[in-house]
Amino acid sequence: MKKFAVAATLAAALMCSAAPQAAELEVTHWWTSGGESAAVAEFARLFDATGNKWVDSALAGSGTGANPVIISRILGGNPMGATQMNTGRDAEELIKAGLIRDLTPIAQEEGWADFFADQKLLDACTYDGKIYCVPINIHSWHWLWLSDTAYKNAGLETPKDWNEYVASFPALREKGIIPFGLAAGWPLNGIPGVLLADVGGADLYLKVNQDHDAEAVRSPEFRKVAEAWAAVRDVVDPAEVVPQFADVANQLIAGEAAGNIHGDWIQGEFALAGAVPGTDYECLPGLGLSNRIEGGGDAFYFPQLPEGTAQDVLDAQVTLAKLLVSPEAQVAFNLKKGSMPIRTDIDMSSANDCMKKAIDILKGPDGLLPGGETLNSSDTQAQLDDLNQEFFADKSYPIDDYIEAYAQIIESAD
Repeated sequence: MKKFAVAATLAAALMCSAAPQAAELEVTHWWTSGGESAAVAEFARLFDATGNKWVDSALAGSGTGANPVIISRILGGNPMGATQMNTGRDAEELIKAGLIRDLTPIAQEEGWADFFADQKLLDACTYDGKIYCVPINIHSWHWLWLSDTAYKNAGLETPKDWNEYVASFPALREKGIIPFGLAAGWPLNGIPGVLLADVGGADLYLKVNQDHDAEAVRSPEFRKVAEAWAAVRDVVDPAEVVPQFADVANQLIAGEAAGNIHGDWIQGEFALAGAVPGTDYECLPGLGLSNRIEGGGDAFYFPQLPEGTAQDVLDAQVTLAKLLVSPEAQVAFNLKKGSMPIRTDIDMSSANDCMKKAIDILKGPDGLLPGGETLNSSDTQAQLDDLNQEFFADKSYPIDDYIEAYAQIIESAD
């Protein structure tokens, strides 16, 4: 296609111009699972092809473990050349302190506003009218993953939505199959937001997260959300919780667990294992209850480097910023990551059926719901995460008390 020929020519020109001034650039990220590592290796490969050198600095613990390390290094005057973080408000204080590079000139030169699939992605990177990060994919937590193998072994039809899934819990237990596979720690934090949007509905989701309307939390609609959350809590046996989300993917493929709510990056683990959607597992966006998903994702930030940093390193930051959203990089990375690309003018015909469902939603009239991390401050989100962990850990925690505690957090949200 003509646009790809032009892109290839530009990429070749970029490689030729960058090669004489090659530089090493340390890049921090928290992509450490098998599928994630395969995806980020695509960025590294393409960056190295420019003549520069990607110096990989992977951090364990996902965002909850890696973010504090990243922020501490930048605040402490030991910044990396580039770092992955979620889009949202996590970097707000660093931006205010002048510690993150302004990418507005690059965005204007490259015409980012013309090809980003959803303007909200750039909005999440914008502060005081300037762009401070590069969104590189669209991830969504709003997926119900179901094991065809587990349901076949149980003699049951694979559910078509959340309600059918919950109704199957008792029969799955009788057959010795784990109804809801779960990994310890941060994977639990994403589930309540999915239930809020898909069991409660988009209007309720926005009233709570965007308008910070505490009375919406005290509504009958939110009670249905809390009851759905309690249903997950009550069916999970703590002894069955596994260490990593990749372990849950393996349970689903093996038919040991029947289902899971998790972000679409779990597809990277399915792909690594050779599992095929529609044969080995099913993917239901919006839990099968809605055709609208929340869209957040990953972004790269470029810290301000110390005075006296060599120009070739500063130039390498620019090279990487441009490369991350290039057509070639977007296709190569997102096919392995399981996420949606940030642009719609690229050929994703080789995407699997789950990714195609997501892309269709992205192109649809409703677009994406904004991610909770873009609407709530880090402090508010941390309070909600703590509450959800506490509620989940105590099966005797009353739903009424949970609702009121949630409402009070939203009431005082900044």
